[in-house]
Amino acid sequence: MERVWIGFGGLVGLVAVALAAVGAHALPDRLDAAALRMVASGVQMQGWHALALLGVGVWAPRGGRLAHLAGAAFLVGIVLFCAGVYAIALAGVRLPLVAPTGGVLLMLGWLLLALSAVWPRGV
Repeated sequence: MERVWIGFGGLVGLVAVALAAVGAHALPDRLDAAALRMVASGVQMQGWHALALLGVGVWAPRGGRLAHLAGAAFLVGIVLFCAGVYAIALAGVRLPLVAPTGGVLLMLGWLLLALSAVWPRGV
């Protein structure tokens, strides 16, 4: 399962870099400043959480089930949060509660990761 988290971390990071390039080169002439800031925020969160997934992949053998739950929360949180932010910024489409739910899952992922370090073998 550790390889899955590292694989997803790599893919999420790849997409973050690609979206950063699109945001820097293709979008400035198409979006207003507020939308560009939203895209940048989404890319930043996606990039940080790609690294979190890599960390989960490395830590999971010692962090146990809680570390794997953290990875799942990160992955679903990334998809929901970023989809919600990108939908608003790029298409003007509001997906009610999608981004906030994703944000809560990202925070839950960090909490689970922290708990996996405190409890022996992550329970």
